Amino acid sequence: MVFKSKQDKFAALLINISENLKVSADYFADFKLNNISDLKVFSDTMKDYEHKGDSFVHETIKELNNAFITPIEREDILLLSMTMDDVLDGLESTSALFEMYSVINADEYMLKFVDAIKDCAYEIEKSVSLLTNKKKFTQIREHAIKIKDLESHCDTILRQSIKNLFTVEKDPIRIIQYKEIYENLEDIADNCQSVANALETIVMKNA
Repeated sequence: MVFKSKQDKFAALLINISENLKVSADYFADFKLNNISDLKVFSDTMKDYEHKGDSFVHETIKELNNAFITPIEREDILLLSMTMDDVLDGLESTSALFEMYSVINADEYMLKFVDAIKDCAYEIEKSVSLLTNKKKFTQIREHAIKIKDLESHCDTILRQSIKNLFTVEKDPIRIIQYKEIYENLEDIADNCQSVANALETIVMKNA
């Protein structure tokens, strides 16, 4: 059994979560930080996106608890919704770090991370939209592979960023702050890979 259409309540909720994640990643990547006051706007807006995502997840859990039969296994619906939510939680917590540490100028490594994460969010949204069409399940695998490739790229960025940080930065406080931001961004990429794994599990069970 699979989702019969995008009007299926579980399909609609998963699509809502993925679309909210995509919009959130767009905002995170494209917002221009010009001064300290922008950091609060940035952080507060990401918190709003995170709250919206939480409401979709809570609604999904409520529907799962009330449903006698689900289109796919309920634990797979839950896992996919929770892993997508983890990505958004990571973006929100990283925006809070930018505000807490007063980081206005993202360096080249942060920008590389953010570009990769934004690409992951797009791949996730495309994948989830395909769950209602069993004939296109093979395409979901293709998107999942792209997400995993992007995560691997982020592993490389992390190594490069930390090596550069310890080479050029002399301020120990700034080293601590930037290292935490780099690691948070790489954790988000790891969470994107968890979404890819959840998608592949659904495809494997239902193709």
